[in-house]
Formats: sequence, structure tokens, C-alpha cells
Amino acid sequence: MSLRRIAVADAVARLAEFSTVIDARSPSEFALDRLPGAVNWPSLNDEERARVGTEYVQGSPFAARKQGAVLVARNVARHIETHVQALERDWRPLVYCWRGGQRSGALATVLDQIGFSVHVLDGGYQAFRRLVVADLQALPPLPLRVLCGRTGSGKSRLLRALEEAGAQVLDLEALACHRGSVLGLVPGQPQPSQKAFETRLWQCLRAFDPARPVFLEGESRTIGRLRIPELLLERLRQAPCLQVQMPLDARVQLLLQDYAHFSTDPGAFCERLGALRELRGAAVVERWKTLAQSGQLELVVQELLTEHYDPIYQRSMATNFAGLAQAQIIELSDGSAAQLAGAARRCIEAAGRA
Repeated sequence: MSLRRIAVADAVARLAEFSTVIDARSPSEFALDRLPGAVNWPSLNDEERARVGTEYVQGSPFAARKQGAVLVARNVARHIETHVQALERDWRPLVYCWRGGQRSGALATVLDQIGFSVHVLDGGYQAFRRLVVADLQALPPLPLRVLCGRTGSGKSRLLRALEEAGAQVLDLEALACHRGSVLGLVPGQPQPSQKAFETRLWQCLRAFDPARPVFLEGESRTIGRLRIPELLLERLRQAPCLQVQMPLDARVQLLLQDYAHFSTDPGAFCERLGALRELRGAAVVERWKTLAQSGQLELVVQELLTEHYDPIYQRSMATNFAGLAQAQIIELSDGSAAQLAGAARRCIEAAGRA
């Protein structure tokens, strides 16, 4: 039939041509990272994979293969019954597993015998991961424009306004599911794995037009527990800057809006504050906790900004961002939509002049 293997570079270039990208690995492997848009049709689930692997190592490889064949056959049959019955002949899947071997081969062979035009990713996920790492280590030049500004000055909102205005935006915090501070975990959105973060980043970078500016926020080396790839971090720190400024009172109100979940769960807020004990001292942190528990969250946020975040920001930005001294000032009186839309236009105009 039409079963054929495809090199990873060709597969990535033609990804949109495939009707479905199928990951035949176990659910835990799939959760760690996968090709963009992939769905999980595991040939072996996590428990089955562990069971076959134990038999292979501790018992008989031949017995393990027989056991695995039974399990794979059952799982492939279930996928065919569940996902394939309604599909037409022109459905074109790309199938992969860890190395492009037995797990993807078993599923692809059955799909091929049905009569579908099937491609198997040569080298599997491992080949894709090597491609992502290599691309992130050899980034083409991009005209980056870095939004700098103190915590709560509306940089993330401004990025969204820039995107709505048609600008190219790289929102690292959105990709990392983290707002970039001790308080920054997004409720209900756990951070991806480092590999998945890099795949999301790679996918964004390859879609940019290198002739147009790319706006992003000035970040530290890590966002939550995730690391920004070294070359991108270096480029970010050498890029021209736009300095976003907002009055302190407006910054406090913006943060109270963005972190509104802490108003209804002061216990979670106090738990996060505990991470500052070493830097700010036990007495200061305990005072902030007491104030938060008594409903004085606005005062705590103001003191966090003036006593903790602002001094750290000044030191970090002056040390790490070469373009800060020459940055154009982008003034915001508050975080309203009108203010952000106007600021987005000014950022785009400033990037055009540069």
C-alpha cells in the first residue's frame, strides 16, 4: 500500500498537509512533550509499557515481545474502532513513537492495510526533539523589541494589545503558564515541561516574519521553573528596549485585578509569600501575611512593589539589558483598554522608526 517513512525536516515543513498527527507513545510520554497538534493513540499505556519492559529486562525478551504483541494488537483495534470508522479514504495520518519503530509501525501498518496513505516519522519523537534543540541553538536574527517596566506596569496586557493591533508578539509568560514572579503561577494551568515549553517556543519563532519587529517582555533567566534557551536570552538582553511606566497606585490596582484569585483565597497568597522569607526576613513576611489575612491586600501589594520588586527590577534591568538607557518611554496612566491601545500604536511607531 502507501505506508512510507518521512524525515523529520520534511515532516515539519509539511505538517499542515497531514489530516492527523498521531503519537503512539504512552500517555505520560505524550504529556511531557509532543509534535504540534498531535493526538495520543497509545500502542501501550504506561502500565502496559512498564510491564512489558520489566519482562524484557528481568525475564525473557521473546516472552516480552509476545506479551507486547497481544497488548498492542488490542490497543490498535480499539483505536481503529473508536477513531477510524467514520474516516474517508483521503484521510492522511502522520504516525510516530519514541524512535519511529515498533509502536508506530504496528499502528501504521494496520492503517496502511485499510487503505489510508500513511507516513511514519523517521526517528520518531527523538528526531523531532533533536530538531527543536538544534533550531533553538541556531536562531536566525529577529528584530526583537523588549518591553521593560516595573512589576505591575501592564507589560503583559500591552503585549496582548500589540497582538490585537497586528504586531508580532512572543509572550514567554503565556507559553510558560507563569507570570514570572513568586506569585506568578496561573490557577488551573500547571507549567508545561521544559521540553514542551521549548517546543511551544520553537513553534512561535518559526512562524515569525524576520522582516517585522517581534515584541516581547524583558524576562529573567527563568520563568517559574522553566529556563529560557540561552541564545534567545542573549538576544533578548541585547535588543532595543521600550520602557513602560505607570503610576504606583495604578500598578497596585492592575495587580489586584490580575491576581484577583488571591482576594478570595488569602491562604494561598500567604503560602506564596513564604518563598520571600529568606530575602525579606521572617518578621516582614509574617507582617505581610497578617495584613493579607485581615483583608489589607492592597497595602501588602503596595509594599511588595516598593520594598521588594522595584529594587530588584532596577538592579536586574540595569545589569542585564543593554538597551535600557536608550529606551523610549511608553507612559500608561492605567491598565484600561484605551490606554493600552494607544501605547501599542506608539510601540509600533517607535519600532518602525528604529
